[in-house]
Amino acid sequence: MIKGSSEESESVRLPEKMDQKVTEEKRVEATRVVKAPRRSSVKPSKKEKEEENMDEGEMVFVMPGDIIATTEEFSPGVGTFLHVADIHAASTGVVKINKKSRIISVVPSTKYPPSIAVGNIVIGAIIGLRESVALVEIAAIKGEGEREFKKVGTAAVHVSNVKDSYCKRLDEEFAVGDIIKAKVLNTENMRLSTAEKELGVMKAQCSNCRAVMVKDDNKLKCPECGRVERRKLSSDYGTGIV
Repeated sequence: MIKGSSEESESVRLPEKMDQKVTEEKRVEATRVVKAPRRSSVKPSKKEKEEENMDEGEMVFVMPGDIIATTEEFSPGVGTFLHVADIHAASTGVVKINKKSRIISVVPSTKYPPSIAVGNIVIGAIIGLRESVALVEIAAIKGEGEREFKKVGTAAVHVSNVKDSYCKRLDEEFAVGDIIKAKVLNTENMRLSTAEKELGVMKAQCSNCRAVMVKDDNKLKCPECGRVERRKLSSDYGTGIV
């Protein structure tokens, strides 16, 4: 009986010892967790690093032709074009400024650019005037929102496609720097037309003081210096409607 009692007592003590051992291991593990050094910060993602370089002035929504900066401030980046010393938005989108490299860009929302097709309405800037053609740098395609398109080089509006009546002089219909809306006639040599009522100059600057001109009947008048100029105007001039 004594032996049996001893064995019974030992069998009772063994689980107690095991419980104590398990409890002690949990305490040690808990201590390790508490003493583990905390990470001061999570490693920033690539997007967060890029955002750190962006200026507070970003997230500005712009339309084609809008002046977003000057060359004294920034260098032109993707989605922009340069005219004299002004950097313009080449498409509808959001302005992004890289503070480190001092580059300003306009970022579209999609990755895959569409192609220009016959019949498309496009937005562009007049970059040169010749005797019979106005040279245009296409900036956007109507209906494609913020999507940037495949670049096609310089397009042209021939004197015969400026309006539905006789055009004597191109410099009376367009000026370098004008933002126009035009229809694509062909894509082989990128011929454009502004003959329809809703096509033509959408935005123009005074050739004297560079202020944005306002529509006054069928002409344009400078609100700063009072200069009056002629253009082949779009019926949407000054409205921002594409």
